[in-house]
Amino acid sequence: MLKSMTGYGQGSASGETFSVSIDMRSVNNRNLDIHWRSPQELAALEIPLKKQIQSVISRGRVDVTINFSQTVPVGYDINRSLVQGYVEALRTIRDEFGLIGEPDLATIARLPNVLIPVAAHGLTDEVVQGIEQALTQAVSALVAMRAVEGQQLQKEILSRIDGIEAHLSIIEANVEGLVDAYREKLKKRLAEILEKKVVDETRLAQEVAFLAERSDITEEIARLRSHISQLRELVSGVDEIGKKLDFLLQETNREANTILSKSAELSICDAAIAIKTEVEKLREQAQNVE
Repeated sequence: MLKSMTGYGQGSASGETFSVSIDMRSVNNRNLDIHWRSPQELAALEIPLKKQIQSVISRGRVDVTINFSQTVPVGYDINRSLVQGYVEALRTIRDEFGLIGEPDLATIARLPNVLIPVAAHGLTDEVVQGIEQALTQAVSALVAMRAVEGQQLQKEILSRIDGIEAHLSIIEANVEGLVDAYREKLKKRLAEILEKKVVDETRLAQEVAFLAERSDITEEIARLRSHISQLRELVSGVDEIGKKLDFLLQETNREANTILSKSAELSICDAAIAIKTEVEKLREQAQNVE
């Protein structure tokens, strides 16, 4: 199934001692690029949680934001060396400036980094399972939205492919009478040059054959037909198609360019330009295909 790279997902979980919510957003990117924002206490979970995302998403920039809090008892460590430094500094200020008094507990407790909070417990199994559950919800919602976007994108891409095929049919229809057209144009030109003298039909046939060979686009038409078939099969398949789609569109554009360089027939050139226009629009849409 074709999937878009644009989507959003959200998941949450909570327990007696914690709550967690996870937001995930994804946009276009050539490869998978996960941008991670989470509290420091969840640093140990970053690699396994990223692997969970990588198992279901192959392309796109994915922004992951985790909001996490624990309601467990908190203890405090005393920064003893810092307290000692504060006390000595305050006494120095008192002595040097002739002040009165001693540093008291309330004053010291308000000084920065004197008391360092320490969680009484680390990440329990319940907390880890809750975070994994929230991520699973977010990833599932993100993938579901990318699939819905992909269905619409698939319709648009198939419509563009139909347009390419319609223009190719115009080229095929005009190729059939191309040799006769070359003969008439060349004969008329030679007659003008020779001032109405009789044209050597044998020589004319040789020149027409040479011109027709140089302008032969049957191989390009056959390859375009093949590319159209492969594009439809690819877009209607179940695998990730983004990079393969890029390649096929590049080859389709190459064949259209070759037809333009070989043919001077106006209707064929117009159709080839139209194919290039459709390919360019498809390339824009392909930028959002996983």
